[in-house]
Parts: sequence; C-alpha cells; structure tokens
Amino acid sequence: MDERWNQPPLPWEEKISQSLEKAAEILDKDFSCIEVSVVLYNDEQVQKFNKTFRHKDSPTNVLSFKSESTGELGDIILAYETVMREAQVAGISSLHHTIHLIIHGFLHLLGYDHEEENDAYQMENMEIQILKGLNIENPYEAP
Repeated sequence: MDERWNQPPLPWEEKISQSLEKAAEILDKDFSCIEVSVVLYNDEQVQKFNKTFRHKDSPTNVLSFKSESTGELGDIILAYETVMREAQVAGISSLHHTIHLIIHGFLHLLGYDHEEENDAYQMENMEIQILKGLNIENPYEAP
C-alpha cells in the first residue's frame, strides 16, 4: 500500500467492504465465500503492471486481474496519483471516485467490459445503480 492513501486517515478496509457488499446485494449475488483483493498502490507500480500485462507503458487509474484460484475472484489495483488527479479535475470527492473505480474493477472481475457501446452502457448503468445505493452521485453526469 502506498501510504499516501492514508492521508488523511480513512477507514479504507471498511469503506471497500461496504462498497463490495452493496454491489453484491444490488447484483443479487452471494460473494460471501469469494475473496477480492483491493490493492492501493501508486502510479509507478500500476504502470509496471500495465506495461507487463496490457503492454501499455503508462499508469492508469484501475486495473483488474481475475484469479484462477478457487475462492478468489481477483485483484483490483488502484494508482494513487492518477485517482487523486482525476478526482480533482472532475471536482469530485477522492473517496467517491476511489469507490467508483473499485466498483468498476469489481464489475470487470465479474466479466463486464466497456469495449462495445452496448456493453459500456450496461456496465455504466450497473455502476450508477450500485453507487446510488452507496449515496454516491452518478459519476457520468457533470457536477
């Protein structure tokens, strides 16, 4: 974990657990026996993963990697500098933006993507619905 994620101290573990539990509830799925790892890194570390696994030599806000192990859904990895910069530029809470990206990564782990227009529409609507359940505004609407 990049320690900047704790400035100011936030109960990340609790917030992440609540968010994923709400997502499971809204999706009407039981993930109680499935592990999801959320890793709060920085741009440098995420850029290495992005280059190695996606052949893109740049940082990105969130990466998701499905697990092949029983009982594990996969990993969601976030890049501190990119996430904070995006939140600042958009004029939104960094906490809300982080939760949105975790939900986005979680949906990727479940097999959703946004490569095609219809798929993107479906995925965004699922994100909006889950975030609404967490009292977070639609990230696709201008503030």
